Amino acid sequence: MVEKATNSNEEAQERVKKLSRQHFINIGHLRGTISIICLFILWHLGSTSELSGVKEIPTPMDVAETFWNGYLLSLKYWSNWSASFERVFYGFILAQLIGIPTGILFGLNDRMRNIVFPVFEVMRPVPPLAWVPLSILFWPTNESSIVFITFLGAFFVIVINIYEAIRHIPKQYMWLATSLGAKQRHLFFSIILPAVIPSIAAGMTLGIALTWEVVIAAEMIASDRGLGRLTWEGYVSSTPAVTVIGMISIGMAGCLTSAPMEQIS
Repeated sequence: MVEKATNSNEEAQERVKKLSRQHFINIGHLRGTISIICLFILWHLGSTSELSGVKEIPTPMDVAETFWNGYLLSLKYWSNWSASFERVFYGFILAQLIGIPTGILFGLNDRMRNIVFPVFEVMRPVPPLAWVPLSILFWPTNESSIVFITFLGAFFVIVINIYEAIRHIPKQYMWLATSLGAKQRHLFFSIILPAVIPSIAAGMTLGIALTWEVVIAAEMIASDRGLGRLTWEGYVSSTPAVTVIGMISIGMAGCLTSAPMEQIS
């Protein structure tokens, strides 16, 4: 009887927690929807006002009409989405595959850190876009150069996050485990890896956002397709509505890729 009562209490608590989470999520979605509606209202009021620097911006209705008539069913528009997503995907995956082991090695191997880390620290402050001219010369195609630049946008963040996580593991944990007979593989899987996983998740969240920032700028400079190129073409052709369509598309694309990273972290 006691066990049944305990189980029923636990089930009731779980139901309450589930309902609370659903209620919180619903409120969060409602607030988010209201904030987006308010943004569009402010946008419309600013576009229809006489304020200098704001009245030149096309109204939401103008942007919606341009999108509906020229872009919604345009294969070129959706191919721009596909191109940007592909570049972000490859750059981000490469940054994970190379950055995670590099960060772990920096944290665990003193010799490698002493030799390579100074070079890493010199290169880290260099903006990824500063690599554009060199990468265009170095890589055989513009596509590979853009992927390389996108990779750089996330690589340094991931490496430094993991390195700092390992560096801040209390030494007492390692000494205690070693004194109890733990081997290197035990230290790695039982102490180091659990301490690094949150930093990997944080690095992924920051990295995916940085890859979008970098790829858009790179597409404006060195590509003939992509959401960045679409935005730039709107500016060059003096069609602000197209520029706004590109900006909104970039924001939506970033949200679509950031949401899974936030769930992981």
